[in-house]
Order: sequence, then structure tokens, then C-alpha cells
Amino acid sequence: MALFEKKTEKKQADTSNMKDSLPLQTLANRILLSLRVTEKAYLLNALNQHVFQVAKDATKASVRLAIETVYGVHVKNVRIVNIPRKRKVSGRHEVFVSGMKKAIVTLAKGETLAEGKKS
Repeated sequence: MALFEKKTEKKQADTSNMKDSLPLQTLANRILLSLRVTEKAYLLNALNQHVFQVAKDATKASVRLAIETVYGVHVKNVRIVNIPRKRKVSGRHEVFVSGMKKAIVTLAKGETLAEGKKS
């Protein structure tokens, strides 16, 4: 029965649609918002990991493609962390500090972002 068949194909991130829809440089600029410079991010640089603030709809595959396009390096691993918004109380008023999504990118051994940057 077709209703209960097991699907053997794993759902792959469809990067071909991303490549066809927009030029890669435009796509990379939309996904990579900024490089995060914090104490923790600085310590991760020693492990060849770099932290980026990315768009809310970014996926691991799109971040990998964007890094490889912009910097011309090989990405070994991508981890994404979704940081929720925070509530702050100021007197009688309640204010929310917006959340963000960040990506921790591990580069291949021997590669750095500074050396691989394309102009």
C-alpha cells in the first residue's frame, strides 16, 4: 500500500533552488548579517570556529553556501543557535529585546577567513 510505504530518501537541503533563484553573492549578503565579536567568539577562533549573526530563516545548508561563496573557504561543520527574545522591565513598562539567530561555523583545518576572503 502506498499509504504506509517507508520513504528511504532523506530530505536534503535544496541548495539548487537557492543557487538558481538569486545570484550567490546577493544570497550570501542576505543570509550573513554580521560577524559576532564577543569574548566567547574570540576564544572559538583558536579552535578554527567563527560566529556569525544570520537571518532568521537561514538554514545550515544556506549558511555553508554563503560562507563558501563570500570567503572562498571549505566549511567543515555548521551549528545554529536560535536565541530567544528577552523581557526587560523598566518601571511599569515591559520591553522586549529582540532575539537573533547565530551560526557557529567550523572551517577545514589550515584555513582562515582572512586568507580566503575574495574581493
